[in-house]
Amino acid sequence: MTRTDDTPTAWDERTQLTTFLDYARDTARAKCEGVSAGDARKALLPGSPLMTLSGLINHLRWVEYYWFQVVFLGEEDGGPWTREDPDREMRIAVDFPLAQLLGEYAEQSSRYRELVAGSALDEKAQRAVRDGVHVDLRWILLHLTEETARHNGHLDILREMLDGTTGG
Repeated sequence: MTRTDDTPTAWDERTQLTTFLDYARDTARAKCEGVSAGDARKALLPGSPLMTLSGLINHLRWVEYYWFQVVFLGEEDGGPWTREDPDREMRIAVDFPLAQLLGEYAEQSSRYRELVAGSALDEKAQRAVRDGVHVDLRWILLHLTEETARHNGHLDILREMLDGTTGG
């Protein structure tokens, strides 16, 4: 994978934040390259039956949806999760082809890039987070980079367990 996270000193804050989030997104997609449909659905960790490549990609997609559309824009939450099944986005991922999940994630990422480009980093979210604070767009971008990078570690482990592929 070509690295896209070099940080020349001339870059402004927005460019740095969006470049690192895009790099984390690209890494997640790269971890799934060449994986068969069956392997994408395999849960390899006995204590984590929902942790599959498909489940993690679908989770990343829906996490971005939640932070950008529900929290930042204040839209109604139309995510797949429920109070009884808070991890449903990971559970239902095995019902969809990995290529479809990756395509939806890429398309959605493109839309959110446009949203971010047209919004100020200091703009506050429409909805408060758990502690009642209205975070700004900058915080959301940082959080999504952290969340995606953390799950890239999970993708690394699963991919190596599946077929020995490492790196990237």
